Amino acid sequence: MKVRFHPEAEFELCAAREWYARQRSGLDAEFMRCVDEAVARIKRDPDMFPFALENARKVVVKRFPYTVYYEMGEAEIVILAVFHAKRNPEHWQKRA
Repeated sequence: MKVRFHPEAEFELCAAREWYARQRSGLDAEFMRCVDEAVARIKRDPDMFPFALENARKVVVKRFPYTVYYEMGEAEIVILAVFHAKRNPEHWQKRA
């Protein structure tokens, strides 16, 4: 199944990557590996993860305080958010 990032999810991912790059050399690459692994798990078995809302599911990113929220369509998986656990979830829930 094809995976597509919502524009705001793409922005969140880039902002988080930039933040980690400023914290320590190579931490941004480790963050991206963990997010990529979460997306790969979604692609492998999208029905495996719990619902966060009526149609949106979630998978926790390993080692980092982020969650990937997504919806499944007939032809694609849409990543709705790459969201920090301490942020107000109402921001991404409007996308679902």
